Amino acid sequence: MPTTDDLFADSTPAAPEQIAEGAWLLRGFVLSDADRLLDAISQVASQAPFRHQITPGGYSMSAAMSSCGEWGWVTDRQGYRYSTKDPLTDQPWPAMPDLLRQVAIDAAAASGYEGFNPDACLINRYETGAKMGLHQDKDEADFSAPIVSISLGAPITFMFGGLARTDKTSRWKLEHGDVVVWGGKSRLFFHGVAPLGKRSEHPQTGPMRYNLTFRKVT
Repeated sequence: MPTTDDLFADSTPAAPEQIAEGAWLLRGFVLSDADRLLDAISQVASQAPFRHQITPGGYSMSAAMSSCGEWGWVTDRQGYRYSTKDPLTDQPWPAMPDLLRQVAIDAAAASGYEGFNPDACLINRYETGAKMGLHQDKDEADFSAPIVSISLGAPITFMFGGLARTDKTSRWKLEHGDVVVWGGKSRLFFHGVAPLGKRSEHPQTGPMRYNLTFRKVT
């Protein structure tokens, strides 16, 4: 029986598209696994519910977040950091589902980063108006591993800049099943997403977008 993705999109991944030195956009790369990935997100969220974390400055993040793997990313008045325990439950984060780990490994390899073995998966849930300002992923102990970012659900605009916040950014429309991988010279480039538009939606998630970001923390 065809899946929703079969009805609405071509499930054949496109050739990797370079967006900067060391950074690649893999359109439709996980489309054939999208249904199972959404199920895995639900399983993780049943153990570590999505929540709007508070920044050190006291602001509530517009995107709701959960995590799985050995490490989860947290923010509060004490700062940004990784933790082995969910602060809501004081329990270890849910184990990273095998499917999530494997698609991250495969996407990294397809982008020239063999041997990637993530120990953290941050899951962001965007609803209408939610965004992520330009930032660097720099809380990890080692920057030699790439970042793998998977998009599911409603399309959103991804912004990719340079080593300075003021560097010019390029803008890329990310759709259901797309993956962005960056490392090497672009590992610390500033990046973010524009607010999720009012008319942005997908048949499976409605006006909601999920982003899974895989990292090697230690």
